[in-house]
Amino acid sequence: MYFSTSPAIEAEGLVKRFGEFTAVDGVSLTVPTGSVYGVLGPNGAGKTTTIRVLATLLRPDAGHARIFGHDVVAEPTAVRSLVGVTGQYASVDEDLTATENLMIFSRLLGLSRTDAKRKTTDLLEEFALTEAANRPLKNFSGGMRRRLDLAASLISHPPLLFLDEPTTGLDPRTRSQMWDTIRRLVSEGSTVLLTTQYLDEADQLADRIAVIDRGRVIADGTADELKASVGTSSLQLTLADRADVDATRVLLSEALHVEVVVSPEAARLTAPLTDTSITPELLIRLRDNGITVDEITVSKPSLDEVFLTITGHGADDTTDVEGSAA
Repeated sequence: MYFSTSPAIEAEGLVKRFGEFTAVDGVSLTVPTGSVYGVLGPNGAGKTTTIRVLATLLRPDAGHARIFGHDVVAEPTAVRSLVGVTGQYASVDEDLTATENLMIFSRLLGLSRTDAKRKTTDLLEEFALTEAANRPLKNFSGGMRRRLDLAASLISHPPLLFLDEPTTGLDPRTRSQMWDTIRRLVSEGSTVLLTTQYLDEADQLADRIAVIDRGRVIADGTADELKASVGTSSLQLTLADRADVDATRVLLSEALHVEVVVSPEAARLTAPLTDTSITPELLIRLRDNGITVDEITVSKPSLDEVFLTITGHGADDTTDVEGSAA
């Protein structure tokens, strides 16, 4: 287990540009050792670029960052010895078998042949790949490749692991297995920075969450803190007639003194609600204005509501894409 009195990650004012495009625009975050830190945002938000800067794969244009106290620009070799990275795309060789891939990575990391064989066997078993161990990766499913890629990043058991959307494209069972692996790593002393578009994943795993949009951190806190920031409860209305959306939004905004979010379907409205007893009165006012409600729900806010409220769009909105710099 790696011991450090410094936070696993300290970043302040990170900026990364690609020509005229600013992919990371002043990102600051602090990740305590031994925790899961979730970075939540849509495609193109700047999540992957931030990881590449922190992992010394890209040099920042401004700002600074330290990994366990080591500066990512001044001490890149020290930083690289402390981190493992699992990206959105597998880094394994598709012409080799799973066993061959893990053996090569193990040997490159300095393990003896005996230790490399033992580590390979253990990882194949942990990630349920033993039966496919001698099969070429080009015959693997996407989920199997993702599991093998994560297995490869764990050979050296790095104290800090960057997981960039590790469960994208996985079936529910494999996704759950990946969650269990992440929890085990942290229980054994590792720190994980996890980027994801899945709000439930951040809710389940992260001790703290940063919401990033268009290259900037726009919210930071625990899941409960973020949910509380948009109200103690959440009101959702689905209207019978989409033509009533604007009038309903105005009515709710005036009655609740909050910002009302309209979903992309344009017939559902979401608003934070601090006093649930006002709900019957709202329904009466809607009826008096000739507005018919098909469905009404009052519930504790989810991270979906948090994201909609603070960004104005869903977490799967892909209109602001960074391209290869994502």
